[in-house]
Amino acid sequence: MTNEELQKLVENISWDYFKRSFEHKAIFNPRLRTTGGRYLLSTHNIEINKTYYDLMGLDELVGIIKHELCHYHLHLLNKGYQHKDADFKSLLKMVGGPRYCSPLPVESKRGKSKKILIYSCVSCKQQYTRRKRMDIKKYVCGKCKGRLKLEEVIQMDK
Repeated sequence: MTNEELQKLVENISWDYFKRSFEHKAIFNPRLRTTGGRYLLSTHNIEINKTYYDLMGLDELVGIIKHELCHYHLHLLNKGYQHKDADFKSLLKMVGGPRYCSPLPVESKRGKSKKILIYSCVSCKQQYTRRKRMDIKKYVCGKCKGRLKLEEVIQMDK
């Protein structure tokens, strides 16, 4: 789907569900990572995460667009457009939009450690599993305040 097709889809959804026209721009933003879309207060444009369309299909995309259009129309009408506002919640329910977008099926590997570190207390043998290294000179056991030592490093496969 191109930005032009997205623009047409947003305009159609706006008219079909809200009975109002969408007068601004809707584009795919490749920099969005943790959210399905966003409404920009300053420009009134809507940005959509294309990964949701690619991985989860048109139904999920339509839900994200409905959610962002709720922000858009309520903001232009000077009503409560934030997630916490009753106006937003009721309009979202009326048009059948999701409160939150679904989690992506493929989690990003960026920042994920490929090893598991197992620490244990010298005194009480309590075990702690971590992905990041701990400074064992700085931290102590939460159970008995004993010294910690690195027991094992487990290498994970992809």
